[in-house]
Amino acid sequence: WNAARFCEMNECAVPAGFDPSAVTQTVNKWILAEAQATVATVNKSLDEYRFNEAAAAAYRFVWNIFCDWHLEFAKPLFGGEDAAAKAETQATTAYVLDIALKILHPFMPFVTEALWAETAKRDTQLIVADWPQLDGLDDADAEAEMSWLIDVITNIRSLKAEMNIAPGKPLNAVLVGASQDILDRVERNRPLLARMARLEDISASDNVPPASAQ
Repeated sequence: WNAARFCEMNECAVPAGFDPSAVTQTVNKWILAEAQATVATVNKSLDEYRFNEAAAAAYRFVWNIFCDWHLEFAKPLFGGEDAAAKAETQATTAYVLDIALKILHPFMPFVTEALWAETAKRDTQLIVADWPQLDGLDDADAEAEMSWLIDVITNIRSLKAEMNIAPGKPLNAVLVGASQDILDRVERNRPLLARMARLEDISASDNVPPASAQ
């Protein structure tokens, strides 16, 4: 419910003719690939009558991937100056929210039906809407980059917790012996890393700085 409200506040809507396979932003390619994989898992689990596994896959996607990560990654794009990136992210987020409502509907029929009616002008009720048919949205490069980004942010947050450092305290990060591919990923995602891991500076070095946590 809160995710849907957040999307509404940021004017997320699926425009006519939206083509999910044509998105260009890495974060949008990634969430669409995750949505496609989740729908496939839910379909397989339902076909095999493993309802608990279907529910778990839907839960993981909506809570751990869409809410925990995609919406946080989307915030800078919603508030950024790149109008094309903003519009694409608004459309993608609304599109993925619709998928989330559909795969949750068998397990949470009432709240999803209410949100379906509230989040857009619909031609039908959710209970008789078409089940998601996703294909061709897998993107290994986007999935690898975003998984790496999530791992880095998660590990920095864990390190702060282990060392009793306040989550909001800005730190300096030094990448030791990083490959060019990693350095390129850092440059592409520097604002996200700085914002979500609370980093003041991100640099590269061949040597481990003294008195540092690794």
